[in-house]
Amino acid sequence: METPAPSRRLGTLGSGVATAAGLAVQTALAAIVAVVAGHEFGRSAVTDGFNATYGVFIVVSFAAAAIRVAVMPALARARQEHRLGSEAAAYGLTMTGLSLPLLVLALSAAGPVAWLITGAGPATARDVAADALPWMVVAAVLQLFTGLAASSLAALDNYAIAAAGYALGSAVGLAYILLRMHPDGIVALPRGMALNGAVALLIPLLALTLRARAERMPAGAIRPAQFSFRARTAEIANCVSLPLVMQFIYLICLALAARQGVGAQTSFNYAYLIVAAVVTITGSSLSLVSSVPLTRSGLDAARTARHVIALSWLAVIAIGACAGVFGLAGGRVVRALLGSAYGADIGSQLGLLVVVLSLWAITSVAFSVTFPLMFVAGKSRRLSLLAIAALLVHLPLALAAAALGGLRGLAIALALTTALVVAALLFELRALRPASRGLGIAALTAGAAAAVAFILPRLVLGPFSAAAAGCVLYAGLLLAARPKGLIEAWRYLHQLA
Repeated sequence: METPAPSRRLGTLGSGVATAAGLAVQTALAAIVAVVAGHEFGRSAVTDGFNATYGVFIVVSFAAAAIRVAVMPALARARQEHRLGSEAAAYGLTMTGLSLPLLVLALSAAGPVAWLITGAGPATARDVAADALPWMVVAAVLQLFTGLAASSLAALDNYAIAAAGYALGSAVGLAYILLRMHPDGIVALPRGMALNGAVALLIPLLALTLRARAERMPAGAIRPAQFSFRARTAEIANCVSLPLVMQFIYLICLALAARQGVGAQTSFNYAYLIVAAVVTITGSSLSLVSSVPLTRSGLDAARTARHVIALSWLAVIAIGACAGVFGLAGGRVVRALLGSAYGADIGSQLGLLVVVLSLWAITSVAFSVTFPLMFVAGKSRRLSLLAIAALLVHLPLALAAAALGGLRGLAIALALTTALVVAALLFELRALRPASRGLGIAALTAGAAAAVAFILPRLVLGPFSAAAAGCVLYAGLLLAARPKGLIEAWRYLHQLA
C-alpha cells in the first residue's frame, strides 16, 4: 500500500472534479431529505428538535473534515517514507479512544444534552432531540473514520473511491429514510444518516484492504510505531480545535435563533445548509485535493497567497450565482421545495437569509482554503489559542447581533467572526495583504456581476424567469469580461501537481 501509482492520478483539477462530484451527489441527496422532511413535518417544534441535533452532527462532521485535512500532509510524508499503514493505524486508535466517551455521553445523557441544544425550548423539541441524538452521534463518529480512510487513499493519489463511497452511502441512507420516514417519524432521518456513514466507511476500507493484499503488505506494517495516545490526542485536539470552534459559533447562533420564535431554528438551519452546500462543493473539495501536492512541492508566502486566491475565485463565482437566485426567487423556490409551511413571508425571509449568509460563505471558503495550509507549512501550533480567541469574540458579538438584527444579524455575526479568523491565519502565513486584496477583488467582481445580471431581468420578468435569465446573463458577463483573477485561478489549478 506504500508504492506510488502515478498512472492512476487524475491531476489536481481532475481530482477536484471527482471529489466535488461525490460531494455534490451527497449534498443533493441530503437536500432531497430536507425537502421530504419539510413536506412531511413542516416547520414546527418537531423540526426544531431534529435540527438542534443536526447541529451536533455538523460539529462532529466538521471535526472529521478537519482531521481529514490535517492528517493529509502527515500521511503523504508517511507514504514517502514507506510507513503509511502504521501512521494511519495510529490515528485510527487515537480516534477510537476519543469517540467512545462521545458515544457514551450521547447514550447516557441524551435528555440533558437535548435540553441544552434546543435552548430549553418546547417539550416536543426536547423529546425529538433526545430520540435523535444517539443516532446522530453514531453517524458523526462514522464520518470521523471515513475521513481518515479517505485521507489514506489521498496519500495514494486516489480520490475517486472515497467520493464514490460518500455518494453510495448517501443513496443507501436516502432509500432507508424514504422507506421508514412515515412509519418511524422523524427519527428515521438520523438512522438513515448512520447507515449512510457505515456504507461510506466500508467502501474506502475495502479499497485499502484490496490494495494491501494486492501488494502483499505484511500485517506488521499496520502496527502503530512509536504510538503515544497522549501525544496523538494532543495533536488531533490542536488540529480540530479551530474548525470545531468555527462550528460552535454556528451552534451559538442556532441556539440564539430559537429565541426568535418557533420555527426560527429550522429557517436558520435550512438557510445555512443551502449556503454551506455551495462552500462544500466548491472551496472544500479543491482544498482537500491540493494538500498532498502542496506537501510534496513546498509552500512559501507568495505561493500561499496565490493558492488562496486561485481556489477561492471559483467558489466565490458560485456563491454569487446562489445569492442572485435566492435574492430574486428565494421565497418561491423555498416554498416549492419545502412545502406550504414555508409559503408567504416565511419563504421570502428564508431566501433573504440565504443572501445575507452569502457574506459568511465567502469568508468560509477562504477559511476552507487557508486552514489546510497551516499543516502544510507546519504552523499549526497556535491554532488552539486562535480558537479560544474566536469563541470569546463571537459570543458577545452574536448576542448583540441577535438583539439588533434577528436572524440576519446572526448571519452577519458569523461572517465577521469567520473573517477575523481567516485574517489571523493569513497573517501567520505571511500572506495577509496580497491574499486579502485578491479575495476582495474576487468578491467585488462576483457581486457586481451578480447585481447587474439578476437585477436587470427582474425589471421586466417574474421571479422564476428573472432568476433563470440572471444565471445565463451572469455566466455571459463573466465569459465576456474574462476577469484576470479568474483566468489566473484556472491556470493555477491546471499547473498544480
